[in-house]
Amino acid sequence: MMKDPLSFDHRPDLVLGRALREALDAGDSGAFTARVMALAGQVRVPSWDAVLARWARAGVAAALVIALAAGYFVGRATAAAPPAVRPTVSDVLIAPPAHPGEVDIVLASVIGNN
Repeated sequence: MMKDPLSFDHRPDLVLGRALREALDAGDSGAFTARVMALAGQVRVPSWDAVLARWARAGVAAALVIALAAGYFVGRATAAAPPAVRPTVSDVLIAPPAHPGEVDIVLASVIGNN
């Protein structure tokens, strides 16, 4: 039975220790080393590009879900807001100034300097 790899226990693993002692105490450590090396050669380690490809599928799926959710929420926010009424150019030109006193002061200063 193996321990939880995330938990730390300062005590040695008795099951693993016994298995290693039995394998090494057989008398021939060379044979043990040869068996371990032969088994290590059979282990298939995925290449870095295969690992990234597996991660990429999940990443693309997550990005798609996030983009769809963001589009939904932005669409709801813009649909709920009433459209802003923008004045036309003629409305701006015809409308009286917001501060009529300022226009008179500027006009008087321009005429007075000539």
